[in-house]
Amino acid sequence: MAKAKIAITLDEKTLVEVDRLIDSCVFPNRSQAIEQALQEKLHRLSRHRLARECAKLDAASEKAMAEEGIGEDLERWPEY
Repeated sequence: MAKAKIAITLDEKTLVEVDRLIDSCVFPNRSQAIEQALQEKLHRLSRHRLARECAKLDAASEKAMAEEGIGEDLERWPEY
């Protein structure tokens, strides 16, 4: 995947923490540290969005749709 160079501004405390992680060999450089942090944050945000959308669903309605037709299908299933 192609990458683009950007400029960002960080407060001193955050930069010290990032550099500490680089010195500890957790990340090879600042770019990798920041890129991974952004990827993880974006992933978490997308999961939270899914949870928020699921919370909007009506549980009783969803259950009724899921169970719709199960009675008919059950009669046709073989005995085990």
